[in-house]
Amino acid sequence: MARELHTIGVVGLGTMGAGIVEVFARNGLDVVAVEIGEAALERGRGILTGSTDRAVARGKLDPADRDALLGRVRFEVGLDALRDADLVIEAVPERLDLKRAVFAELDRVCKPAAILATNTSSLSVTEISVATHRPHQVVGLHFFNPAPVMKLVEVVRTVVTADDVVADVAALCARLGKRGVTIGDRAGFIANALLFGYLNHAVTMFEGGYVSREDLDVAMRAGCGLPMGPLALMDLIGLDTAYEILDTMYRRGGRDRRHAPAPLIKQMVTAGFLGRKSGRGFYTYEKPGSPKVITENVTKNADEVRGMEIGAVGVVGSGVMATGIVEVFAKAGFDVVSVSRGAEAAVRDRLTASLDRAVAKGRLDAAARDAALARVSYASTMDALTDVGLVVEAVVEDLAVKKALFTDLDKVCKPGALLTTTTSSLPVIEIAMATQRPADVAGLHFFNPAPVMSLVEVVHTIRTSPATRATARAVVERLGKTGVSCMDRAGFVVNALLFPYLNDAVRMLEGSYSTADDIDAAMKLGCGYPMGPFELLDVVGLDVALAIQRELYLELREPGFAPAPLLEHLVTAGYLGRKAGRGFRAVN
Repeated sequence: MARELHTIGVVGLGTMGAGIVEVFARNGLDVVAVEIGEAALERGRGILTGSTDRAVARGKLDPADRDALLGRVRFEVGLDALRDADLVIEAVPERLDLKRAVFAELDRVCKPAAILATNTSSLSVTEISVATHRPHQVVGLHFFNPAPVMKLVEVVRTVVTADDVVADVAALCARLGKRGVTIGDRAGFIANALLFGYLNHAVTMFEGGYVSREDLDVAMRAGCGLPMGPLALMDLIGLDTAYEILDTMYRRGGRDRRHAPAPLIKQMVTAGFLGRKSGRGFYTYEKPGSPKVITENVTKNADEVRGMEIGAVGVVGSGVMATGIVEVFAKAGFDVVSVSRGAEAAVRDRLTASLDRAVAKGRLDAAARDAALARVSYASTMDALTDVGLVVEAVVEDLAVKKALFTDLDKVCKPGALLTTTTSSLPVIEIAMATQRPADVAGLHFFNPAPVMSLVEVVHTIRTSPATRATARAVVERLGKTGVSCMDRAGFVVNALLFPYLNDAVRMLEGSYSTADDIDAAMKLGCGYPMGPFELLDVVGLDVALAIQRELYLELREPGFAPAPLLEHLVTAGYLGRKAGRGFRAVN
């Protein structure tokens, strides 16, 4: 049975430390809050009272409960005040030498039975623990910011941490209403190990001019449902903090190049562009500490803002994605020619059923449904596309098939017609070069289901003309979708960032570092993701994830992008996710 921990000490009263104090005091525990001097102590007191006052103002805390909470906290200068604490949590700046010095002193001051915990987000708990004579009583307790709100706590055990210590702190997490996930002492733990690889990759894409900062952030919010885009999140975290975490992960985690901080991060830190806290990072803010972004005027080249008017649209394909794209264009007022090569009845029936469901759910009225259906004509051959201004190809994800199709489209379609592909991973340039008009070819990557998902990636090759790019963006806008522009590279924006993150999660599971349930919980509760990586893999399909990861690896040749062996083995064994009825939930 886990022992009761009554008095909690917290060392360091910055934003995180003060938040941890609040968490414990809210849950009826006595807290000794310690700082190095009176000025720092008063700042910490101000952070705590400000947070609790805001909670009262928002109706989330009664004034009487706030007063009781504050009454449980004793503010003291110096570590000697922690002599009677049952558990002490260190929350000082993320410097190994500083943390080791604090732990050495805590070892001297605290009673023999006291548990010593560090809130480090990336440093080695083992290296901190050996500064004491009680490493078996040292554990990591990584709270997430803001601590009073975030439900996740990573409980980090070293190779010598005693089992009863882990049990005691895990029980304490449950008492606090937090989800504790217990893991070994590895670089980045769970959430940061997965999050910061993704963030660093995003910075590298922006640094290389592959995509604009706005389109990058919009793509990940609209395409993955994330609460923030990666660059805005970097600004919130602080670029100096992000640099230190990445650098630590690189040095401690096997020197994976994907964790080596992007040069741009170091340059921005050196220039004082630290994010929100300095008023400028990837974005510029109204003032230091403000979340309000100052809108900057972006001057566009005149050639890039001229597009062509599109009349009729052709959609080639007979599957669910093709039918969804037909629906999107028809509802937006375009006349659509659906070419399905003998599957016209199936496409018509699927389209009608989808529009009927939209009417039944109140998302569309009957008149709009009938008008959309009237705009669609059906054909079995591409000869019907001779007069359309735009063709969207939505056939099987096979390069040879797509190239052959575009060769035929080049012969059939009128000069100046835009030819677009919905490929999610294949090189658009190879498809474009199957035609005699590569300047008129672009990617329009819709997400499934196309009528519901708001994002469309507009992909340009080095041969795509500015007019084609502008026309494609204008079409997406007319569809009522969110368009993001990017260069032609494997995975484009969303898949290039999403699937390496999913692959990293599989590697984490493969290494027996944690369970699928705990990894999913860490990313949902610690990072605000709508789904955990394994839940998402089961939805997307493990075979789809493997195919995209292979494309990324073949193009980038980065060892860290090689598909996880476990992913390959599961796909070979038929564990494909929901569609097969077997996925990660079936094997973990």
